[in-house]
Amino acid sequence: MIRSQRWKGAAFTVPFQLGFVFLYLIPIGYAVYESLFVEHQSGLGLGGSTERFSGLDNYQQGLTDPAFMNSVLRVVLFACVQIPVMLLVSLLLALFLDALSSKVAGRFRILLLVPYMIPGVVAAIVWINLYSPDVGPLTPLGKVFGLSWNFFAPSMVWPSIGNLLTWHGIGYNMVIIYAALQGVPRDLFEAARLDGASEFQVARSIKIPYVRGALVLTGMLSIIQMLQIFNEPALFRNVTPQTVDDSFTPIMIIYNQAFNAGNYHYAAALSVLLALILGLASFLFYRLTAKEADA
Repeated sequence: MIRSQRWKGAAFTVPFQLGFVFLYLIPIGYAVYESLFVEHQSGLGLGGSTERFSGLDNYQQGLTDPAFMNSVLRVVLFACVQIPVMLLVSLLLALFLDALSSKVAGRFRILLLVPYMIPGVVAAIVWINLYSPDVGPLTPLGKVFGLSWNFFAPSMVWPSIGNLLTWHGIGYNMVIIYAALQGVPRDLFEAARLDGASEFQVARSIKIPYVRGALVLTGMLSIIQMLQIFNEPALFRNVTPQTVDDSFTPIMIIYNQAFNAGNYHYAAALSVLLALILGLASFLFYRLTAKEADA
C-alpha cells in the first residue's frame, strides 16, 4: 500500500518531469551537440556548405574572443553595482512594510508590485521615452534645477539601464524578503523592545539576520537574470547605436552570431560557455554567502 501511494504521488510530477526533459534537457543537449561542429564552405562559398566535427574549437574561440569576454566582464561589473543597490532598496521596502499593519502593508505591497507586472519590453520602452530629450519629462525637469544630462550618453547608459532594472525588479524581490520577515517570531521583537532596543536595532540584529536566506535567493536569481540581460540594451541600441553596439552584452553577441551571421555552431558554444559562467557565478555567490552565514 505504501509503495502504491508513493507511485501515485510520483505520478503528479510527471507533467513537470516531461516539461523539464523536453524544454530544458533536450535543448541543452542539442546546443552542446551543435557546438561541436563547424560549417565549412566549399570553394569560394558559391557551392554548398558541409558540417564537420571540430571538437572544442568553438569553445577555444569563444574563450579567446575579446568581444565576448569583454561583454561578460562589462555585465559582471555592472551586476556588482546594480544587484546590491536593488536588493538594498528591496530590503528597506520590506522592512517598511513589516513595520505597518497587515491591511496597510497589503495595499502598499500591491502598489510596489505593479512595475514587476509590466512586461520587461514594455517597461524598457516606457523608460526610453522618459529618458528621451525630445518627448521625455526628465530632461526639462533637469534644466529647471540647472542640470544638463543625457541619459543615452556613454557614461549614462549603464546607470539608465540600472535604474530601469531596479524599478522593474524591486517589487518581486521585496515580496520574497517580506514573506521571509513574516516568518520571524514576533516574540523576539517584543522581548528586544522590552530590553530597550530601538526599531533600528531590532531590524539590524533580528530581522535582517532572519531574512539572510531570502537575500541569498534573490541575489542568485538576480545574478542569473543580469548575465542574461538582452531586452533593455537591445531597445537602447535602437535609440543610441553609437553607444550600445551589437557586442554590448553576451546575449547580444550570441543573438547576432546566430541570426545575423548565421553561425549557429559558434552561437551554441557561446551559449554553453555563458551557462557555465552563470553556474560558476551562482556557485561562488552561494559559497561566499554561506560562509558569512556560518560566521
